[in-house]
Amino acid sequence: MKIALDPYMFRGLPMAEMVRTVADIGYRHIELSPRAEFMPFFLHPRADDDKVAELRKVLRETGVELSSVLPLYKWSSPIEEERQAAVRYWKRMIEVTVELGCDLMNSEFNGRPEKAAESEAAFWKSMEEPLPVFEREGVSLNLEAHPGDFCEVNEPAVDLVRAINKPWVNYLYCAPHTFHLSGDDPGADIRGMMRYAGDKLQHLHIADSFNHKGSSGLRYILKPPGTPARIHQHLDIGQGEVDWDVFFSTLRDMEFDGVATVCVFAWEERARESSEFMLQRVSKELAA
Repeated sequence: MKIALDPYMFRGLPMAEMVRTVADIGYRHIELSPRAEFMPFFLHPRADDDKVAELRKVLRETGVELSSVLPLYKWSSPIEEERQAAVRYWKRMIEVTVELGCDLMNSEFNGRPEKAAESEAAFWKSMEEPLPVFEREGVSLNLEAHPGDFCEVNEPAVDLVRAINKPWVNYLYCAPHTFHLSGDDPGADIRGMMRYAGDKLQHLHIADSFNHKGSSGLRYILKPPGTPARIHQHLDIGQGEVDWDVFFSTLRDMEFDGVATVCVFAWEERARESSEFMLQRVSKELAA
C-alpha cells in the first residue's frame, strides 16, 4: 500500500521546493494535483519538456515517487466545444504522466447533476478517445464521485466504473465526500459503501468533513433556497464527523492494498503540521 500526499496546500512553492518539502515531512509518494504552471484546472496542460525534466530530477534526488496524477477536465460537459477540448487536454496529460514515469491517473466524473443524462452521454462519448490511449500506454485510471458531478452517490458511481468494463479502471472513495456519497441517507454507511465497491476500491482520499445533513438538514443554511451549491470540507482527521473507526477497520477487513492519499486543504497556515499529523495517523491505521 502507498500513502501519498496531495500537495495542494504547498502549491505556492516552486515545484522542486514542494517535492523537497514533502520528502522532508516523511512522505514517499505524491499525488500530483492541479498547479497553475504545470497542470491547471480545466485548461490545457502547461508542462513542457523542461518542466517534466525538472520534476523528474527532483523526484530522483529525493527518492519520492508519483503515486498518481490527478487532472480535472470538463470531459462530461454537454457543451460540445468544452467536451472536445477536455479530450485534447486528457490526451496530452496522459503523455506527460507517462513521461514522468507514473502509471496511474485519478479524476472525477464532472458534468452537472441538473443535467445528469446529458452529462453522462458526454462522458461516454469522451471516453471513446482516451480509453485506448490509457490502454496503449499502460496507465490505469481511478474515478471518484464528486459533489456537483452528474453522479454524486457511491453505488451509482461504482456501477458506472464497472460499466466501463476495464480491469484497470477502478473506484476512488473520497472520505470528505462521505455525506454526499451516502445520497439521501442522513447518516452514512461507510462500511456498506466500501464493500459495495469491493475489488474496484483501489484508491482513497483521506480528510475529515462535517455531516451537512445533520441537525434536520439545517447544519448549514444556504441561500437562496434550492441553490445547487454543494458544501463539504477537507479537514484533519478528528476535526469533522467521518466515522474513522469504521473507515479504517473496514479497510483492514478488506485488506486494502491500493493508494491512500492525504488530501487536507483547509489549513494552509499550518500545512506542514497538518501533513505531518495525517501521515502519522494514516500510517498507524493502515501501514503494514
